[in-house]
Amino acid sequence: MSATEGHPQTFAQKALARSAGLPSVAIGQVVDARPDVVLSHDNSAAIRRIWQEFGQSRVLIPDKIAMTLDHAVPAPTTKHAQNHAEIRAFVAEQGIANFFEVGRGICHQVLSEEAVVLPGQVILGADSHTPHFGWMGAFGAGIGRSEVAVLWATGELWLRVPESMQIVLDGSLPPGVSAKDFALRVIGDLGADGGLYASVEFGGSGIAAMSLASRMVLPNMMAEFGVKNAYIAPDATTLAYISERLVRRTTRQGAPLAAEDARTLVAAGALYPDAGATYAAVHRYDAAALEPLIACPHSVDAVVPVAQVAGTRVQQAFLGTCTNGRLEDLAEAAAIVRGRRIAAGTRFLVIPASSEVLADALRLGYIADFVDAGAVIGVPGCGPCMGNHMGIPAPNEVTISSANRNFRGRMGTRDADIYLANPAVVAASAIAGKIIDPRHLDAKSVVSTSQAVDPYSVINHQ
Repeated sequence: MSATEGHPQTFAQKALARSAGLPSVAIGQVVDARPDVVLSHDNSAAIRRIWQEFGQSRVLIPDKIAMTLDHAVPAPTTKHAQNHAEIRAFVAEQGIANFFEVGRGICHQVLSEEAVVLPGQVILGADSHTPHFGWMGAFGAGIGRSEVAVLWATGELWLRVPESMQIVLDGSLPPGVSAKDFALRVIGDLGADGGLYASVEFGGSGIAAMSLASRMVLPNMMAEFGVKNAYIAPDATTLAYISERLVRRTTRQGAPLAAEDARTLVAAGALYPDAGATYAAVHRYDAAALEPLIACPHSVDAVVPVAQVAGTRVQQAFLGTCTNGRLEDLAEAAAIVRGRRIAAGTRFLVIPASSEVLADALRLGYIADFVDAGAVIGVPGCGPCMGNHMGIPAPNEVTISSANRNFRGRMGTRDADIYLANPAVVAASAIAGKIIDPRHLDAKSVVSTSQAVDPYSVINHQ
C-alpha cells in the first residue's frame, strides 16, 4: 500500500509533496519546496537588490523565473522608467526567457495565456494574487520579495503544508449573477480572514458549469480570504486549453511541441485530491440562492446585496484587473453600454487584462462600444487597482470597481470610497451614474444631466 493510499491526501498535500520530492506529506509539515515557476513583476528591481546581497553573479533558476511589467505601465515617472530599465538589463544579463514587456498585460493573466504554469505545478510569486493559478489546478501562493530573492539564489523555500477546506457550489447561477458574486458571498459569510493560510478546494456542479474565465475569478478572490492557495480540479476543458496554449508557446519559441505530446504532458501533471482526505471545514452553497452582491467601503467582507446600496452616486467606474478584466467581462459590460452614454459626472475606465484580450475585444467590436459610450480605454495591465497611477480618484469620490480590494487608500486616495462588484454592475452604474442592479437599468434610472449637446452630433447626422 502506498503512502497516499494509506493516508488520503488533499490537493495541497500532493502538490507540496511533489515539489519537495517526497512520497507524501502531513498537514502542518514544513517542507523544502522547489517551485516550478517563480513570479515577479515591476518589483523585480527591488528583489534584485536583495538578491545581490547574497554575492551571486548568476541566478540559480533562470528557466523557472517569469517576469512581467504590469503594475505601472507605461512608466508614469522617471523613477518607474529607471526601474523598468534595470529589470530589462537584468533579464538580458541572466538569460530569463519568460519576460513580458509593457502592454502584454497582468502577470496572472499572461502566464495563464502563455501556459508558463501547468496543472499540478507549484508557482510562488511576489504578488498576493498568485493563488489565481488554482483555476487550472496549480498550487499558487504569494510570498514576499525576500523569499523570491532566496528562490533566485537557491531554488528552494520552506513552506508549511496548509490545512484544507472545501467550498461546494451546487446548481447553476441565476441570470445576472456571476462568479464574482459567489466569491463575495463566501468572503462576506466567512470573513476576510476566514481562510487564513488555508488551501481552499472548490467543487460542485456550479463550478463545473462555469467558463474558464469565470473560474479564474474564484482563486484570485480567495487572496482576499487570507488563503495560502486555492484549487479547482482541472477538467477536460481546462486541459485542452492549457495544451493548446503550450503548443502555441513552444512553437513561437522555436521548439514546437506536438499537440498529442502537449496533451499527454499536461494531463500527466494534473493532481486531484484523494477521497477521504482530511478537511478542516466544508461549506456548501446553493447557486440559485445567490444574487448580485457588492462589497462596501472599506472592507472586502462588508458584503450586501446591490439593492441595499442602489442609488449611491459614483464618480468613477473601473472595469479590469486580474479578477475581472477578461474578454468575458468586457463582453458583458459592452452589451450594457452599447447604444448608451456614460452618465455626466461619471467616468468609466476599461483596462483589458492582457494584449490578447484587447485584440479580441477590438476584433469583436467591444472597444468601439466602450468608446462610443464615452469610456476611457487603458493599456493592458493593473491600471489603478493598486493606486499607483492611471485612474486615482479624488478625495470624497466614489469608485465602483471590478477589482479585488477596497481597503482605505487602495486606489491611491485615502478619503475615497471603493465598492467592489461584478462587471455588469460596474458597467450599469457607469451608465446610470449611481450604483444600480443592471437588471433595473432603463432611461429612468440614469442620473439627470445638464442636457449638454454633443458638438459632433449635428455633423455626424447631417
